Amino acid sequence: QVQLVESGGGLVQAGGSLRLSCAASGRTFSSYAVGWFRQAPGKEREFLGCITWNGDNTYYANWVKGRFTISRDNTKDTGYLQMNSLKPEDTAVYYCAATETLRGFRSTDFGSWGQGTRVTVSS
Repeated sequence: QVQLVESGGGLVQAGGSLRLSCAASGRTFSSYAVGWFRQAPGKEREFLGCITWNGDNTYYANWVKGRFTISRDNTKDTGYLQMNSLKPEDTAVYYCAATETLRGFRSTDFGSWGQGTRVTVSS
């Protein structure tokens, strides 16, 4: 399976932006769809969005409402999550995940996971 490492998290003020990266190694990154999830303290992990292996299609959870954008650069074996207009309720650990066959948007539909990167949004 592909190995994933997230980076780019940190502390940001409400209304600010962050770009998270998901660096892949070990297998052919371009063979995998990449999903993004987050888990806030005391809450279940939730799906945010995903991008197909070639970047032609992206899917987002309804609550994203245009604030977040998922992209990828297969030449760099890296996926990205651009987050704008951040709110305190976006505070969470953000994870990227990968699957060779995109069957759904549940956590169990993705077989490879990164360790997560923490995002804290201050009010």
